[in-house]
Amino acid sequence: MKDAWEEKLSCAIECHRCKKHLGPNERRILSVYDDEPICLDCKKKEEGRSDYTEASKEMIGQCLADVEHQYGDPAGFCYHHFYPYTC
Repeated sequence: MKDAWEEKLSCAIECHRCKKHLGPNERRILSVYDDEPICLDCKKKEEGRSDYTEASKEMIGQCLADVEHQYGDPAGFCYHHFYPYTC
């Protein structure tokens, strides 16, 4: 996923979780659980899970080790697990 994440995220035409259609101007974000593009409604549900804090910390640590980019890099894989993306 880390190699093709940008294309997968920017080209996503539906939410991986709920299958909602995503138009070009609709924001989407990467899930901290499976790195798949999801809509912001599904992201809110994800954030409400009891294991979200732990899962997001683990994802950040693994992500930084894998891609060797800062979490705050706006063009980076790790960044788009927490900040929405539009086409």
